[in-house]
Amino acid sequence: MSETKKNKRFINIGGVFFLLIVIPLSLMAFLIANGMFKLGVTIKESTLNVLDNKSQEDIRARAVNAANEVANFLMESNKDLQVATIIPSTESVYKQFISENKKPVWVKRNGKIQQILIPLYKEMALIDKNGNEQIKVVDGQVLPAKKLVNVSNPANTTYKTEDYFAKTKNLNKGDVYVSPVTGFYVNKAAFEKGQRFEGVVRFATPVFNKDGFAGIITLALDYRHLAEFTHHLVPTQAEKVFETTAASGNYAYMVDNRGFVISHPSDFHIVGLTPDGTIVPTLSAQNAAELAKNGTEALNMFQLGFLDPNIFKITKEAAQGKSGILMYKYGGINKFVTYAPIKFYASNLPQPTGFGWIGLGLEVEKYNEAATKLSQKIEKESKAWTATVIFILIASMIILFFIMLLLVRGISRSLQAEIPRGSEGLSFDDDDDDK
Repeated sequence: MSETKKNKRFINIGGVFFLLIVIPLSLMAFLIANGMFKLGVTIKESTLNVLDNKSQEDIRARAVNAANEVANFLMESNKDLQVATIIPSTESVYKQFISENKKPVWVKRNGKIQQILIPLYKEMALIDKNGNEQIKVVDGQVLPAKKLVNVSNPANTTYKTEDYFAKTKNLNKGDVYVSPVTGFYVNKAAFEKGQRFEGVVRFATPVFNKDGFAGIITLALDYRHLAEFTHHLVPTQAEKVFETTAASGNYAYMVDNRGFVISHPSDFHIVGLTPDGTIVPTLSAQNAAELAKNGTEALNMFQLGFLDPNIFKITKEAAQGKSGILMYKYGGINKFVTYAPIKFYASNLPQPTGFGWIGLGLEVEKYNEAATKLSQKIEKESKAWTATVIFILIASMIILFFIMLLLVRGISRSLQAEIPRGSEGLSFDDDDDDK
């Protein structure tokens, strides 16, 4: 066989191999690389919107869930109060009741975060029809008779101005009075030194005997258990943390039926009492500069409309038992907030307002910054995958090209070996037969 014919056959076989394998593979490589590039661009362009929509729904769900958890918790305390009316009225039984009702709280001791069990109730008391304490347990200890007081006079109460006796004595059997969160105010300076707000939510119900009204029973819920529902909650993540911070712009807070903030990462925003029992001034348009200077910025959400009308709108809607999502500006910072009512009701906490509401908020700018970083990460990974696929396909084509050369050479040699010796000059062209 002539060298020209060998080359021609070699080229023909190589061409067929190229058409059947290399071109389809090249086309597939182009389509995959182009598809991945376009996917990366699409993901980058839509990341922020997708995250926003998903975040809104997630945060709304967490707000509703947290509010429901608080409502259920308060209902359990209500049940405990009803149990307290039927157990024997003795010092030992009351002390045992306090010691047996505990729940865990997170604390930091010696630099370590741990969960400890503490009593649900700081105080339990039996009070006669005239307001005289008959039995009182405080912090797990029974008070001696000489320390018992008449609480019909608010000045004798723990926080100097409590009127729970007057609010409870005229209730019907089974009705319950629930006090606001009550505790002494913690200012900014004290908070920054490590002091935290402490207080109670007092549950009270009347008791009766054959002669009628016999007095009241009270349980003072330790505020720390209530704060557990918001202190560890981060709106944008499922995992809880030991303590959220206002500086993160990503935290939960709680507001009562009057609009007072009763739980917040910055305790100086929580409304408390002065040493003489009066409520500290709350932030308003008139005193904002003065309170900020003094570090005494207790908040009533109804009074913050001067910062942004939507703050008042949120508070008003929550007071109507509604949940929702709104944006507002606080301190020049854009806040995204979901809110949900705490559906717990009592004689002094009627529907639709009930106990109050939960707010979950985050700073829009910080959230968008995080979303942008995520989109950039997605884009970077998309480009990396595209480059990897292109490299693999190019390497595959090079390998296949060499395989093609080997196969074509092998096929050519096999065909050449099968031609009988001496027949190389024979022609099988039809044109030769016609001559």
